[in-house]
Amino acid sequence: MAHESAYDVAAVRDQFPALKAGSAHFDGPGGTQTPLPVVDAIADALSRPLSNRGRVTPGERNAEAIVAGARLALADLLGARPSGIVFGRSATQLTYDFSRTLAKTWSPGDEVVVTRLDHDSNIRPWVQAAESAGAVVRWADFDPATGELGLDAVRAVLSERTRLVAVTAASNLIGTRPPVREISQAVHDAGALLYVDGVHYTAHVCVDVESLGADFFTCSPYKFLGPHLGVLAGRPELLETLRPDKLLPSTDVVPERFEFGTLPYELLAGARAAVDFLAGLSPRGTLSPRTEGTHAEGTRRERLVAAFAALGRHEDALRLKIEEGLAAFGQVTVHARAADRTPTLLLTIDGRDTADAHRYLAERGVAAPSGSFYALEASRRLGLGDAGGLRVGLAPYSDAGDVDRLLRHLAEFLARPS
Repeated sequence: MAHESAYDVAAVRDQFPALKAGSAHFDGPGGTQTPLPVVDAIADALSRPLSNRGRVTPGERNAEAIVAGARLALADLLGARPSGIVFGRSATQLTYDFSRTLAKTWSPGDEVVVTRLDHDSNIRPWVQAAESAGAVVRWADFDPATGELGLDAVRAVLSERTRLVAVTAASNLIGTRPPVREISQAVHDAGALLYVDGVHYTAHVCVDVESLGADFFTCSPYKFLGPHLGVLAGRPELLETLRPDKLLPSTDVVPERFEFGTLPYELLAGARAAVDFLAGLSPRGTLSPRTEGTHAEGTRRERLVAAFAALGRHEDALRLKIEEGLAAFGQVTVHARAADRTPTLLLTIDGRDTADAHRYLAERGVAAPSGSFYALEASRRLGLGDAGGLRVGLAPYSDAGDVDRLLRHLAEFLARPS
């Protein structure tokens, strides 16, 4: 990335061995491909002495360094404090853990707010926790015609009994980005906590948890070039007040209090490498094979801010190219319509099953899956039932050639007899 205005997607693509198989990947919202520095970091962690954390043996010190480094990296990525970074198997697992812990503080008649826009992992844990505590679940709706979930929709279901509001920062189905900052103010004015699903959002936007006003914010490194893992950023002082069920001899220190069992050190090493790789996308840093953004200028956080700005311009240009191409297909309906959205499109085709389109494209080396992608409530609210549609999502390695292949083969599919 030698020039401030340039996003060198060819240099980015060179770092992804999976792309050599020849497919055009529009399946990033379900999980991105993995760059070499992440692969190498995982292998390196497993190749060195490694044991339970401590400060005596080399294996203990390596484990300790990996955990500390990963916390710092994720804190930089999310604009959070390292002492508030909690690791888990997945964002779903972390949400279930925290829903059970928070539910201990609820009483019958208390209220919990969820939205129709969210992935089920930020709905069902709260619904089930509310049921166990005798709390009432209230639903914030979104407009299926526009895909928008506004502040008024959340305000309408807040009351003095609201204890928690769970909302997505970006829909994994249609890309809608609700106004989380404004929502957080209304939620806190009501005396409630805000739990934000940032899994899809973090792949496309430079997160600032403090600015968003999220009390809890989750993400998944495998959505942004890293390994399969879950991360939660919470306010450390809030985490200190929560008492999860845990083993008696395990530490009570925050954030380790919420991490059960031995952490997957190699995956934490990979997550740190993914953050460093993203920082290397900055015009202030230079990507080199099997490195973590060499010749970098500025702090990692500063490079991440610049990197996501450059990535956003790149992805927006490709999204517009896709949308312009789709506009020529009269049979295709695009359900991603919010004014503020990620480069993720949901398509349905008049008289055709998008599962057939998925298979047709896959046979021609274009990965664009079909389904509701666990955003069941959103799919139903859009009138698509449980089937959903064809999802087209962009990632840092997407390029114009990928878009051309998608549009060409989709046109071929539409020209075939139904």
